[in-house]
Amino acid sequence: MRPRTLDEYLGQEHLLAPGSVLRTIIEQDRLRSILLYGPAGTGKTSLAALIANSTSAEFVQLSAVTAGVADVRRVVEQGKERLRAVGRRTVMFIDEVHRFSKAQQDALLPGVEAGWVVFIGATTENPFFSVIGPLLSRSTLFRLEPLGDEQIAEIVRRAVADERGLAGGVVVAGDALEAIVSRGEGDARIALNALEAAAERAAARGDQTVTAADVADAMRQRYLRYDRAGDQHYDIVSAFIKSMRASDPDAAVAWLVRMIEAGEDPRFIARRLVIFASEDIGVADHEALQVATAAGQAVELVGLPEAAINLTHATVALALAPKSNAVIRALGAAQADLERAGRGEVPAHLRDAHYPGARALGHGEGYQYPHDHPGGRVDQTVMPVGFEDRTYWEPEPDLPERRRRARGEEGER
Repeated sequence: MRPRTLDEYLGQEHLLAPGSVLRTIIEQDRLRSILLYGPAGTGKTSLAALIANSTSAEFVQLSAVTAGVADVRRVVEQGKERLRAVGRRTVMFIDEVHRFSKAQQDALLPGVEAGWVVFIGATTENPFFSVIGPLLSRSTLFRLEPLGDEQIAEIVRRAVADERGLAGGVVVAGDALEAIVSRGEGDARIALNALEAAAERAAARGDQTVTAADVADAMRQRYLRYDRAGDQHYDIVSAFIKSMRASDPDAAVAWLVRMIEAGEDPRFIARRLVIFASEDIGVADHEALQVATAAGQAVELVGLPEAAINLTHATVALALAPKSNAVIRALGAAQADLERAGRGEVPAHLRDAHYPGARALGHGEGYQYPHDHPGGRVDQTVMPVGFEDRTYWEPEPDLPERRRRARGEEGER
Protein backbone atom coordinates (compact mmCIF):
# COMPACT_ATOMS: atom_id res chain seq x y z
CA MET A 1 0.00 0.00 0.00
CA ARG A 2 2.95 2.36 -0.33
CA PRO A 3 1.93 5.48 -2.27
CA ARG A 4 3.09 5.40 -5.89
CA THR A 5 2.90 9.16 -6.46
CA LEU A 6 3.02 12.32 -4.37
CA ASP A 7 -0.71 12.71 -4.97
CA GLU A 8 -1.34 9.35 -3.26
CA TYR A 9 0.87 10.28 -0.32
CA LEU A 10 -1.12 11.19 2.79
CA GLY A 11 0.09 13.47 5.55
CA GLN A 12 3.07 15.80 5.96
CA GLU A 13 1.33 18.65 4.14
CA HIS A 14 3.75 21.05 5.83
CA LEU A 15 6.57 19.41 3.85
CA LEU A 16 4.88 18.51 0.58
CA ALA A 17 2.67 21.48 -0.26
CA PRO A 18 3.00 22.67 -3.88
CA GLY A 19 6.12 24.78 -4.19
CA SER A 20 7.64 23.49 -0.96
CA VAL A 21 11.34 22.69 -0.80
CA LEU A 22 10.94 18.92 -0.42
CA ARG A 23 8.29 18.62 -3.14
CA THR A 24 10.44 20.65 -5.52
CA ILE A 25 13.45 18.48 -4.73
CA ILE A 26 11.46 15.36 -5.62
CA GLU A 27 9.54 16.65 -8.66
CA GLN A 28 12.49 18.38 -10.29
CA ASP A 29 15.02 15.65 -9.41
CA ARG A 30 17.28 18.21 -7.73
CA LEU A 31 18.36 15.96 -4.91
CA ARG A 32 20.72 16.91 -2.13
CA SER A 33 21.51 15.15 1.11
CA ILE A 34 18.49 15.08 3.42
CA LEU A 35 17.43 13.58 6.74
CA LEU A 36 13.85 12.42 7.27
CA TYR A 37 13.09 12.44 10.98
CA GLY A 38 9.83 11.35 12.58
CA PRO A 39 7.93 8.60 14.39
CA ALA A 40 7.46 5.14 12.91
CA GLY A 41 4.68 4.71 10.36
CA THR A 42 4.59 8.34 9.21
CA GLY A 43 5.95 7.86 5.69
CA LYS A 44 9.73 8.23 5.79
CA THR A 45 10.47 5.09 3.77
CA SER A 46 7.54 5.86 1.46
CA LEU A 47 9.06 9.26 0.71
CA ALA A 48 12.37 7.57 -0.05
CA ALA A 49 10.56 5.19 -2.41
CA LEU A 50 8.95 8.13 -4.22
CA ILE A 51 12.36 9.71 -4.59
CA ALA A 52 13.70 6.44 -5.99
CA ASN A 53 10.87 6.36 -8.56
CA SER A 54 11.36 9.97 -9.61
CA THR A 55 15.12 10.34 -9.81
CA SER A 56 17.35 9.60 -12.77
CA ALA A 57 20.18 8.83 -10.37
CA GLU A 58 21.19 5.35 -9.28
CA PHE A 59 19.24 4.58 -6.10
CA VAL A 60 20.87 2.29 -3.53
CA GLN A 61 19.12 1.34 -0.29
CA LEU A 62 20.90 0.12 2.83
CA SER A 63 19.54 -0.81 6.23
CA ALA A 64 21.55 0.33 9.23
CA VAL A 65 20.49 -2.91 10.93
CA THR A 66 22.41 -5.12 8.51
CA ALA A 67 24.92 -2.87 6.69
CA GLY A 68 28.44 -2.24 7.93
CA VAL A 69 31.30 0.14 7.19
CA ALA A 70 32.44 -2.02 4.26
CA ASP A 71 28.99 -1.78 2.64
CA VAL A 72 28.96 2.01 2.98
CA ARG A 73 32.45 2.36 1.54
CA ARG A 74 31.56 0.07 -1.36
CA VAL A 75 28.55 2.19 -2.31
CA VAL A 76 30.62 5.38 -2.00
CA GLU A 77 33.36 3.99 -4.25
CA GLN A 78 30.79 2.78 -6.78
CA GLY A 79 29.17 6.22 -6.72
CA LYS A 80 32.54 7.89 -7.33
CA GLU A 81 33.28 5.59 -10.27
CA ARG A 82 29.76 5.95 -11.72
CA LEU A 83 29.98 9.75 -11.57
CA ARG A 84 33.41 9.71 -13.23
CA ALA A 85 32.55 7.20 -15.94
CA VAL A 86 29.04 8.16 -17.04
CA GLY A 87 28.25 11.33 -15.08
CA ARG A 88 25.37 9.70 -13.21
CA ARG A 89 24.77 10.46 -9.57
CA THR A 90 24.15 7.89 -6.84
CA VAL A 91 21.52 8.29 -4.14
CA MET A 92 22.18 6.23 -1.03
CA PHE A 93 19.18 5.75 1.24
CA ILE A 94 19.93 4.47 4.75
CA ASP A 95 16.94 3.41 6.79
CA GLU A 96 17.24 3.70 10.59
CA VAL A 97 20.47 5.65 10.24
CA HIS A 98 20.49 6.28 14.00
CA ARG A 99 21.60 2.66 14.40
CA PHE A 100 24.86 3.42 12.59
CA SER A 101 27.87 3.83 14.86
CA LYS A 102 30.04 6.93 14.67
CA ALA A 103 32.57 5.00 12.59
CA GLN A 104 29.89 3.94 10.11
CA GLN A 105 28.59 7.49 9.83
CA ASP A 106 32.14 8.79 9.41
CA ALA A 107 32.53 6.46 6.43
CA LEU A 108 29.75 8.40 4.67
CA LEU A 109 31.40 11.79 4.98
CA PRO A 110 34.03 11.63 2.18
CA GLY A 111 31.44 10.63 -0.40
CA VAL A 112 28.90 13.22 0.76
CA GLU A 113 31.49 16.03 0.95
CA ALA A 114 32.89 15.23 -2.50
CA GLY A 115 29.45 14.86 -4.06
CA TRP A 116 30.03 11.26 -5.09
CA VAL A 117 26.80 10.22 -3.37
CA VAL A 118 23.64 11.98 -2.28
CA PHE A 119 22.75 10.80 1.22
CA ILE A 120 19.15 10.28 2.35
CA GLY A 121 18.70 9.05 5.89
CA ALA A 122 15.57 8.06 7.81
CA THR A 123 15.49 8.04 11.59
CA THR A 124 12.95 7.80 14.40
CA GLU A 125 15.41 9.28 16.89
CA ASN A 126 16.35 12.92 17.30
CA PRO A 127 19.21 13.41 14.80
CA PHE A 128 20.81 16.06 17.00
CA PHE A 129 21.58 13.19 19.39
CA SER A 130 21.95 10.24 17.02
CA VAL A 131 23.67 11.65 13.90
CA ILE A 132 27.20 13.02 13.95
CA GLY A 133 27.53 16.78 13.57
CA PRO A 134 29.45 16.86 10.25
CA LEU A 135 26.86 14.65 8.55
CA LEU A 136 23.97 16.58 10.08
CA SER A 137 25.41 19.91 8.94
CA ARG A 138 25.67 18.65 5.37
CA SER A 139 22.04 17.49 5.24
CA THR A 140 18.71 19.27 5.10
CA LEU A 141 16.50 18.09 7.96
CA PHE A 142 12.79 17.43 7.41
CA ARG A 143 10.64 16.50 10.39
CA LEU A 144 7.60 14.27 9.84
CA GLU A 145 4.64 14.38 12.22
CA PRO A 146 2.27 11.56 13.33
CA LEU A 147 -0.61 11.10 10.90
CA GLY A 148 -3.98 12.55 11.82
CA ASP A 149 -7.07 10.45 12.49
CA GLU A 150 -8.67 11.20 9.12
CA GLN A 151 -5.45 10.35 7.30
CA ILE A 152 -5.22 6.99 9.08
CA ALA A 153 -8.90 6.35 8.29
CA GLU A 154 -8.31 7.13 4.61
CA ILE A 155 -5.31 4.80 4.49
CA VAL A 156 -7.47 2.00 5.94
CA ARG A 157 -10.30 2.71 3.48
CA ARG A 158 -7.86 2.60 0.57
CA ALA A 159 -6.38 -0.68 1.80
CA VAL A 160 -9.87 -2.20 1.97
CA ALA A 161 -10.69 -1.22 -1.62
CA ASP A 162 -7.33 -1.38 -3.44
CA GLU A 163 -6.24 -4.49 -5.30
CA ARG A 164 -2.89 -4.23 -3.50
CA GLY A 165 -4.77 -4.53 -0.22
CA LEU A 166 -7.97 -6.45 0.47
CA ALA A 167 -9.49 -5.70 -2.96
CA GLY A 168 -12.96 -5.04 -1.58
CA GLY A 169 -13.19 -8.49 -0.02
CA VAL A 170 -14.29 -7.18 3.37
CA VAL A 171 -16.44 -4.46 4.85
CA VAL A 172 -15.13 -2.52 7.84
CA ALA A 173 -17.87 -1.43 10.21
CA GLY A 174 -17.82 2.19 11.34
CA ASP A 175 -16.95 1.40 14.93
CA ALA A 176 -14.22 -0.99 13.74
CA LEU A 177 -12.65 1.80 11.70
CA GLU A 178 -12.85 4.11 14.71
CA ALA A 179 -11.15 1.48 16.86
CA ILE A 180 -8.28 1.09 14.40
CA VAL A 181 -7.80 4.85 14.18
CA SER A 182 -8.02 5.29 17.95
CA ARG A 183 -5.44 2.64 18.71
CA GLY A 184 -3.08 3.41 15.84
CA GLU A 185 -1.40 6.42 17.48
CA GLY A 186 -0.86 8.09 14.11
CA ASP A 187 1.13 5.11 12.76
CA ALA A 188 -0.02 3.86 9.35
CA ARG A 189 1.87 0.59 9.69
CA ILE A 190 0.11 -0.27 12.95
CA ALA A 191 -3.26 0.54 11.39
CA LEU A 192 -2.65 -1.63 8.33
CA ASN A 193 -1.39 -4.54 10.42
CA ALA A 194 -4.49 -4.26 12.60
CA LEU A 195 -6.75 -4.20 9.55
CA GLU A 196 -5.11 -7.30 8.09
CA ALA A 197 -5.27 -9.25 11.37
CA ALA A 198 -8.90 -8.21 12.00
CA ALA A 199 -9.89 -9.22 8.44
CA GLU A 200 -8.30 -12.65 8.95
CA ARG A 201 -10.25 -13.06 12.18
CA ALA A 202 -13.51 -12.20 10.41
CA ALA A 203 -12.69 -14.61 7.57
CA ALA A 204 -11.98 -17.39 10.07
CA ARG A 205 -15.59 -17.27 11.23
CA GLY A 206 -16.87 -16.98 7.65
CA ASP A 207 -17.81 -13.30 7.81
CA GLN A 208 -16.87 -10.48 5.45
CA THR A 209 -17.62 -7.74 7.98
CA VAL A 210 -14.81 -6.62 10.26
CA THR A 211 -16.22 -5.61 13.63
CA ALA A 212 -14.89 -3.66 16.56
CA ALA A 213 -14.51 -6.97 18.39
CA ASP A 214 -12.25 -8.21 15.59
CA VAL A 215 -10.12 -5.09 15.96
CA ALA A 216 -10.00 -5.44 19.75
CA ASP A 217 -8.81 -9.03 19.35
CA ALA A 218 -6.23 -8.03 16.74
CA MET A 219 -4.95 -5.16 18.90
CA ARG A 220 -5.13 -6.76 22.32
CA GLN A 221 -2.98 -4.06 23.90
CA ARG A 222 -3.13 -0.42 22.90
CA TYR A 223 0.03 0.68 21.17
CA LEU A 224 1.66 3.61 22.94
CA ARG A 225 4.16 5.65 20.98
CA TYR A 226 7.07 5.77 23.41
CA ASP A 227 10.80 5.27 23.28
CA ARG A 228 12.64 5.04 26.59
CA ALA A 229 15.82 6.36 24.93
CA GLY A 230 14.36 8.81 22.43
CA ASP A 231 12.22 11.87 21.96
CA GLN A 232 9.06 10.42 23.49
CA HIS A 233 10.95 9.68 26.68
CA TYR A 234 12.12 13.28 27.02
CA ASP A 235 8.98 14.95 25.62
CA ILE A 236 6.55 13.08 27.86
CA VAL A 237 8.56 13.48 31.04
CA SER A 238 8.86 17.18 30.14
CA ALA A 239 5.08 17.38 29.84
CA PHE A 240 4.75 15.51 33.14
CA ILE A 241 6.98 17.96 34.99
CA LYS A 242 5.38 21.02 33.41
CA SER A 243 1.93 19.75 34.32
CA MET A 244 2.92 19.46 37.98
CA ARG A 245 4.55 22.88 37.78
CA ALA A 246 1.27 24.26 36.40
CA SER A 247 -0.53 22.71 39.42
CA ASP A 248 -2.69 20.54 37.14
CA PRO A 249 -3.01 17.12 38.83
CA ASP A 250 -5.22 15.70 36.06
CA ALA A 251 -2.68 16.40 33.32
CA ALA A 252 0.18 15.22 35.51
CA VAL A 253 -1.55 11.89 36.21
CA ALA A 254 -2.36 11.49 32.50
CA TRP A 255 1.32 11.79 31.56
CA LEU A 256 2.36 9.62 34.51
CA VAL A 257 0.08 6.79 33.41
CA ARG A 258 1.31 7.04 29.85
CA MET A 259 4.90 6.59 31.04
CA ILE A 260 4.04 3.68 33.31
CA GLU A 261 1.92 1.83 30.73
CA ALA A 262 4.57 2.32 28.04
CA GLY A 263 7.16 0.61 30.23
CA GLU A 264 9.14 3.54 31.60
CA ASP A 265 11.46 2.67 34.48
CA PRO A 266 9.50 3.64 37.64
CA ARG A 267 12.77 4.57 39.34
CA PHE A 268 13.32 7.22 36.69
CA ILE A 269 9.87 8.66 37.41
CA ALA A 270 10.58 8.62 41.14
CA ARG A 271 13.88 10.44 40.60
CA ARG A 272 12.10 13.16 38.64
CA LEU A 273 9.59 13.57 41.48
CA VAL A 274 12.39 13.98 44.03
CA ILE A 275 14.12 16.58 41.88
CA PHE A 276 10.85 18.42 41.25
CA ALA A 277 10.07 18.56 44.98
CA SER A 278 13.13 20.72 45.63
CA GLU A 279 13.40 22.50 42.29
CA ASP A 280 9.79 23.66 41.93
CA ILE A 281 8.41 23.54 45.49
CA GLY A 282 11.30 23.79 47.93
CA VAL A 283 10.36 24.98 51.41
CA ALA A 284 7.11 26.47 50.17
CA ASP A 285 5.92 23.03 51.31
CA HIS A 286 8.59 21.31 53.36
CA GLU A 287 6.71 17.99 53.17
CA ALA A 288 7.01 17.78 49.37
CA LEU A 289 10.50 16.30 49.42
CA GLN A 290 9.44 13.79 52.07
CA VAL A 291 6.49 12.66 49.92
CA ALA A 292 8.64 12.34 46.79
CA THR A 293 11.39 10.46 48.60
CA ALA A 294 8.84 8.13 50.16
CA ALA A 295 7.44 7.39 46.69
CA GLY A 296 10.93 6.47 45.53
CA GLN A 297 11.35 4.15 48.50
CA ALA A 298 7.94 2.61 47.78
CA VAL A 299 9.01 1.85 44.21
CA GLU A 300 11.99 -0.10 45.55
CA LEU A 301 9.98 -1.79 48.30
CA VAL A 302 6.74 -2.59 46.46
CA GLY A 303 7.52 -2.48 42.74
CA LEU A 304 5.06 -2.30 39.89
CA PRO A 305 2.18 -2.58 39.35
CA GLU A 306 1.23 -1.56 42.91
CA ALA A 307 3.89 1.16 43.10
CA ALA A 308 1.92 3.03 40.45
CA ILE A 309 -0.44 3.98 43.30
CA ASN A 310 2.43 5.49 45.26
CA LEU A 311 3.72 7.38 42.23
CA THR A 312 0.22 8.73 41.58
CA HIS A 313 -0.08 9.75 45.25
CA ALA A 314 3.16 11.71 45.04
CA THR A 315 2.29 13.21 41.66
CA VAL A 316 -1.04 14.59 42.87
CA ALA A 317 0.52 15.90 46.10
CA LEU A 318 3.31 17.71 44.26
CA ALA A 319 0.92 19.12 41.66
CA LEU A 320 -1.29 20.58 44.40
CA ALA A 321 1.58 21.92 46.52
CA PRO A 322 2.46 25.65 46.52
CA LYS A 323 5.23 26.35 44.03
CA SER A 324 8.55 28.12 44.47
CA ASN A 325 11.81 27.92 42.55
CA ALA A 326 13.72 29.86 45.22
CA VAL A 327 15.93 26.84 45.98
CA ILE A 328 17.15 26.45 42.41
CA ARG A 329 17.56 30.22 42.05
CA ALA A 330 19.69 30.32 45.20
CA LEU A 331 21.82 27.45 43.93
CA GLY A 332 22.26 29.06 40.51
CA ALA A 333 23.17 32.47 41.94
CA ALA A 334 25.76 30.97 44.29
CA GLN A 335 27.26 28.90 41.46
CA ALA A 336 27.46 31.99 39.26
CA ASP A 337 29.28 33.94 41.99
CA LEU A 338 31.69 31.08 42.53
CA GLU A 339 32.48 31.03 38.81
CA ARG A 340 32.85 34.83 38.72
CA ALA A 341 34.75 35.58 41.92
CA GLY A 342 36.35 32.33 43.01
CA ARG A 343 35.78 30.30 46.12
CA GLY A 344 35.93 33.01 48.83
CA GLU A 345 38.08 32.38 51.87
CA VAL A 346 36.71 31.15 55.20
CA PRO A 347 36.68 34.07 57.72
CA ALA A 348 39.07 33.57 60.63
CA HIS A 349 36.28 33.40 63.21
CA LEU A 350 34.63 30.47 61.34
CA ARG A 351 37.76 28.36 60.91
CA ASP A 352 38.24 25.13 62.86
CA ALA A 353 39.79 25.89 66.24
CA HIS A 354 39.71 22.41 67.79
CA TYR A 355 43.23 21.22 67.03
CA PRO A 356 46.38 22.24 68.93
CA GLY A 357 47.87 25.48 67.63
CA ALA A 358 44.70 26.61 65.86
CA ARG A 359 44.19 29.48 68.31
CA ALA A 360 47.73 30.67 67.70
CA LEU A 361 46.79 31.04 64.04
CA GLY A 362 43.79 33.15 64.97
CA HIS A 363 41.28 30.48 64.09
CA GLY A 364 37.94 30.94 65.84
CA GLU A 365 38.88 34.35 67.24
CA GLY A 366 35.79 36.52 67.69
CA TYR A 367 33.32 33.72 67.01
CA GLN A 368 29.98 34.23 68.76
CA TYR A 369 28.26 31.03 69.81
CA PRO A 370 24.55 31.47 68.88
CA HIS A 371 23.28 29.37 71.79
CA ASP A 372 24.81 31.90 74.20
CA HIS A 373 22.52 34.64 72.86
CA PRO A 374 18.77 35.28 73.20
CA GLY A 375 16.79 33.50 70.51
CA GLY A 376 19.95 31.81 69.27
CA ARG A 377 20.65 34.74 66.90
CA VAL A 378 23.86 36.76 66.51
CA ASP A 379 24.71 39.72 64.32
CA GLN A 380 27.81 38.21 62.76
CA THR A 381 28.50 37.35 59.12
CA VAL A 382 29.09 33.74 58.22
CA MET A 383 29.49 34.36 54.47
CA PRO A 384 32.73 33.66 52.60
CA VAL A 385 35.17 36.55 52.41
CA GLY A 386 34.18 38.85 49.56
CA PHE A 387 30.61 37.57 49.46
CA GLU A 388 29.30 39.41 52.53
CA ASP A 389 26.79 41.53 50.59
CA ARG A 390 25.37 38.72 48.49
CA THR A 391 21.84 37.34 48.95
CA TYR A 392 20.94 34.00 47.37
CA TRP A 393 17.78 32.95 49.15
CA GLU A 394 14.93 35.07 47.80
CA PRO A 395 11.66 33.40 48.90
CA GLU A 396 8.43 33.88 47.02
CA PRO A 397 6.03 36.54 48.39
CA ASP A 398 2.90 35.35 50.19
CA LEU A 399 4.14 31.80 50.66
CA PRO A 400 5.07 29.94 53.86
CA GLU A 401 8.78 30.22 53.06
CA ARG A 402 8.46 34.03 53.12
CA ARG A 403 6.88 33.84 56.57
CA ARG A 404 9.69 31.56 57.77
CA ARG A 405 12.28 34.07 56.70
CA ALA A 406 10.35 36.90 58.34
CA ARG A 407 10.39 35.04 61.65
CA GLY A 408 14.13 34.66 61.38
CA GLU A 409 14.59 38.39 60.70
CA GLU A 410 12.45 39.22 63.72
CA GLY A 411 14.77 37.10 65.82
CA GLU A 412 17.74 39.11 64.54
CA ARG A 413 16.07 42.37 65.56
